[in-house]
Amino acid sequence: MTALQTGELAALGTALMWTLSTLAWTIAGRRVGSLPVSFLRLILTSLLLSVYGGVLRGQLLPLDADARTWCILGVSGFMGFFVCDACLFEALVLIGPRLTLLLQSLVPPITVVLAWLFLGEALAAGQIGAMLVTIAGVVWVVLERRSLDAAAQPKQHHAWGVALAATAAVAAGVSTVLCREGIGQCDAAAATYIRILGALPGYVVLLTVIARWRTVGRALVQPRTMLVMCFGTTVGPFLGVILYLIALRHCPAGVVSTIVSTMPVLVLPFSMLVFKEQVSWRAAGGAVLAVLGVAMMCLAS
Repeated sequence: MTALQTGELAALGTALMWTLSTLAWTIAGRRVGSLPVSFLRLILTSLLLSVYGGVLRGQLLPLDADARTWCILGVSGFMGFFVCDACLFEALVLIGPRLTLLLQSLVPPITVVLAWLFLGEALAAGQIGAMLVTIAGVVWVVLERRSLDAAAQPKQHHAWGVALAATAAVAAGVSTVLCREGIGQCDAAAATYIRILGALPGYVVLLTVIARWRTVGRALVQPRTMLVMCFGTTVGPFLGVILYLIALRHCPAGVVSTIVSTMPVLVLPFSMLVFKEQVSWRAAGGAVLAVLGVAMMCLAS
């Protein structure tokens, strides 16, 4: 297996892990709110990474990384774990999941453009075509999904929600490119820890400014919610992000971002099982198209 194939498999693993964690965040967020869940998942992930670092690397904190790595990955974490996620969760409230996820399909092309501008990465024509096929399949599925979107929001709320979702897409692209540039030979778990530490100050300031620390405390005393969050943390910010960074080490940022963008497709069977949602044949066709795009990208690499 080549390094590129390893990166592509890691990207597929990332998409699966993040799909499972999304289900966990949805369940927990409906109970205690999205902001406490978003903050507490990073705290739980930090604990897991400390144990991982202490046992396997002999360091509770990634102190062996140089200043440049800390700086680039810290900013990447701030843009990805804080700016992107905070905007994304608020957009879900204002305009609903269908339109929000549709706008997230902009992440791969944004990532490709940013990687071309700042990293000098160029994709082959076959990879660009595969990326377009994958995005088309994802968009098809997202447009077909029937969910409890905000139906009658005021125009200003709709415009603000679209702006937040678009900002989240740009922040995700910036975060991916910074990861690609900053990870170097840094251990994937250590890099994840640095990114989380870069995001935490943003949440501390936000929770303080909007006075939401009580909601965080209420979440901590709900055993079932915390159990769900522990599962989501293990498969998402811990295993998922480690696989994500492994993928970025071996694979162009645009390819990784495109493969991970199949999450709205992967979530469909879980939505049928967990949330009892009905999926039409058109949505299934979109899923097949997206998977075909990923296969084309792997063959074109």
